[in-house]
Amino acid sequence: MTHVRDLYLDVAESAAGLLAAPEVAVRWTEPSALAELSVRGLAGHLAGQVFFVPAMLAEQVPAEARVTIHQYYARVSWIGSDLDAPFNRSIRSAGEEEAAGGAADLAARVAACVARLRDSLPAAPDRAVRRPSWGPWSISLDDFVTSRMLELVVHSDDLAHSVGVPTPEFPQEAVETVVDILSRIAVRRHGAVEVVRALSRSERAPASISAL
Repeated sequence: MTHVRDLYLDVAESAAGLLAAPEVAVRWTEPSALAELSVRGLAGHLAGQVFFVPAMLAEQVPAEARVTIHQYYARVSWIGSDLDAPFNRSIRSAGEEEAAGGAADLAARVAACVARLRDSLPAAPDRAVRRPSWGPWSISLDDFVTSRMLELVVHSDDLAHSVGVPTPEFPQEAVETVVDILSRIAVRRHGAVEVVRALSRSERAPASISAL
């Protein structure tokens, strides 16, 4: 098994534990920390980052050429898009639908999926994967797993903050991998000078260098 798959599985297991926290069920119908997204919808979106992996493994290998994970993030149209853009509306509705069975049901399904992935993901061959919403490209399975790990780390923090519990402590290497990707996206969006200032000079730091 590649090391990133191991990291992903550890992060996914932590996310599964967060979804099972009683505070998530208590605040299920309340607004989350993200605009226009309930705790239920956010939990469903977080869970989707686990469910996506076996779904992708079940798809046929795409014919489109592979790009790297950094090229992928440079090409996607959703980064920085308006809250009411069709893609973002679909994300919100999909999260609500994924969690329609309630908090306990969602947490149990995620835990079971992570357990199955512990068996299936290590043995999965190196292959390309692709989602229909992308342009004419694919990425490697390991890069896709890395992208889902980023989503799990970011949205676990969103969910934890939304329900008033500590953010899970993820493996240091997983966090470093996510921060590396986010920092590269931030440089593309805001420019190198702004990112350097935000990280080194509070007196000249811009208001935001948000990657996403």
